[in-house]
Amino acid sequence: MMLDELRREFADVDRQILELVAERQRLSKAIGSAKREAGLPTRDYEQEKEVIDRARAIADECRFSPELAEQIMQALIRSSLTIQEKDYVAAHGEGGGRRVLVIGGRGRMGQWFVRFLLTQAFEVEVADPAGGVEGCHHYSDWREAELSHDYIVVAAPLGAANDILLELAERSFPGVIFDIGSLKGPVQSGLRALVQAGARVTSLHPMFGPDTELLSGRHVIFVDVGVPEANRAAEELFSSTMIVQAHMDLDGHDRLIAWVIGLSHALNIAFLEALAMSGEAAPKLVDLSSTTFDEQLRVSNRVVHDSPKLYFEIQSLNEYGTEALTALLNAVERLRAIVQTGDEVSFTDLMENGRRYLEGRHL
Repeated sequence: MMLDELRREFADVDRQILELVAERQRLSKAIGSAKREAGLPTRDYEQEKEVIDRARAIADECRFSPELAEQIMQALIRSSLTIQEKDYVAAHGEGGGRRVLVIGGRGRMGQWFVRFLLTQAFEVEVADPAGGVEGCHHYSDWREAELSHDYIVVAAPLGAANDILLELAERSFPGVIFDIGSLKGPVQSGLRALVQAGARVTSLHPMFGPDTELLSGRHVIFVDVGVPEANRAAEELFSSTMIVQAHMDLDGHDRLIAWVIGLSHALNIAFLEALAMSGEAAPKLVDLSSTTFDEQLRVSNRVVHDSPKLYFEIQSLNEYGTEALTALLNAVERLRAIVQTGDEVSFTDLMENGRRYLEGRHL
């Protein structure tokens, strides 16, 4: 009976916590509205630090972990920012009933763009043989549309995207068009054909996944194909968000992406493959844990549960992809040689090289 009573008290405290979180969410919306009226940015890093410092001090007074208090407040801050950003986008979005066609809108990133554009009061239509999206007019084939839209977003897989771009270059339409592919080499001929045809064309690479809600700190790469007007029009779509805008040219994109995405994907796939090939140790490793091991498992888990087709395209269709893979192979071979020979000095050099590389980068 004592245990049952304690559990009832526990449940009551949980309810109070969640009711207070709901109240905090309501206040977040009010604060977001006040910021908009005052013309202030959604994110205030100084205020966030003050909130976290205050939470750590209160935790210390109450004799529980300041680290736990910080983790809780970080989650609440992130939730508040997400609410405020969505409200800001809805209030300041540039849609105004303008029309957008999302080709491949049933795909995961296609659906992200559909939701994002609907929030900004665009009239969104979807063309995808896989089906439609609720609330949007649907075409099974994009060729059925009149193409009188203000924007055309090509969110199809890389191979299909280039064919679509090439065919669009043979047609006339007034709107701004851009693809959202992770690589630009496979769609380069289509993009250049559109430029030659006089289209208002540019290219985007969202550096986040389809489950992303808060855009603060996230990056979108705007790839210049030589049409400044189209670049500006694409940038305007994100002007009401906290996104970080990066800019690069068409030729330089894939070489950098080979390291930023290709290398990180390959490292995590190889990590799990090494564990799976560990023989009799494999089942025992499932139940073991360390801070670094668990963190690496979490990242690797997200990678292997994403689309194998997309990840294979990112690796195999990037003409610079083998540069990063070769560098990874050489690094592992060097590490193995250092360990086999017991060369502590060289091992220390490896770690110090890593530290120097990370100097000045906020993590």
